Amino acid sequence: MAISLALITILGMLFHSLFRKIGLPGLLGLLLLGALGGPYGLDFIDGQVVEISADLRQIALIVILLRAGLGIKRDTLNQVGVNALKLSFLPCIMEGMTITAAAFYLFNFSFLEAGMLGFIIAAVSPAVIVPSMLSFIEEGKGEEKGIPTMMLAGASLDDVVAITFLTSFIGIYSGRQVALWQQVLSIPMAIFTGLLLGLLVAVALLKLFNSIDIRHTKKTLILIGTGVLMTGVEDLMQGVVPMASLIGVMFVGFIILERMPRVAEALSSKLNKVWVLAEIVLFTMVGAVVNVPLALEAGLVGIALIVIGLSARSLGVFLSLAGKQHTMREKMFCIISYIPKATVQAAVGALPLAAGAVKGEEILAFAVLSIVITAPLGAWLIQWGGKNLLEVKE
Repeated sequence: MAISLALITILGMLFHSLFRKIGLPGLLGLLLLGALGGPYGLDFIDGQVVEISADLRQIALIVILLRAGLGIKRDTLNQVGVNALKLSFLPCIMEGMTITAAAFYLFNFSFLEAGMLGFIIAAVSPAVIVPSMLSFIEEGKGEEKGIPTMMLAGASLDDVVAITFLTSFIGIYSGRQVALWQQVLSIPMAIFTGLLLGLLVAVALLKLFNSIDIRHTKKTLILIGTGVLMTGVEDLMQGVVPMASLIGVMFVGFIILERMPRVAEALSSKLNKVWVLAEIVLFTMVGAVVNVPLALEAGLVGIALIVIGLSARSLGVFLSLAGKQHTMREKMFCIISYIPKATVQAAVGALPLAAGAVKGEEILAFAVLSIVITAPLGAWLIQWGGKNLLEVKE
């Protein structure tokens, strides 16, 4: 396993640099590396690494969400809060419901299986979106109207909505008494409990950092470790109280920035360095679990469903930003920023199959295909949009 991790690190840096040099996002190289080295490619990544890939991806996601929280300023969040909230649920619901209807009426899925498919594909990828938005914030692109902050906040909440609907459809299919309206109402509860957990953790960390002289490197390690423990709390509370722990993780960074801005700046700098390795691990592991032959089996039907879904999502983004506050170029940037799918699809794509869904294999194939198509396309379009559609704050 150690040799595989070493190969992932060294080759990951090489692939990342090569893709950047030819004008493509580095994460595309990492996805390609993972696909080549995973069990569906040349299979040189140790199976034990693939088995723990979900945990590795979770830790990397925690790193990027901590960075996001440490980069969100209160004034900017107040400026974009309403639009971020609309972006967190309207595009997701429109995409999920549209795919559900298309799969049910056009492609002979049962309603419940169509719903599972719809909300697996509907989730966007914070792992792709957030790093780009953070770089735009640092460069001042779109910051006059807080567009990058709006997108990273909306993308983080979007997943909560998608996973809640998915859980409902799987629960009903499995015979559990799950009322969809109760699950929908659990979304604000999950966000509230996640924020509450984040607040409690942030207060504890602030007291620790104020009372004991700790080097910033150690503070960073404590912060990451605490984020992992927060996701463990969510696992413990599953079935008792809905909780969006990853929202809480991001909120921890936000509170630290509010109360200890100098410490937050130092922690953000340290996390930027950690992200060098975390990015390699995250996207290589996503690539490793992508079964490209399975994705190809989805064929034109899969492509059609993805296009239909993205069209509905794009309309949802446009409606969320209705009005004269944003220019058409800015709205176009927001639309293309909501294209990428990756981490959620890799994590939950096989759940319907595990639940015994008749169409489970097809749902998994569509989920994989959505990663193959939208992650590279979305990553490239976000970089293009940042350069050509956003203005630099003066």
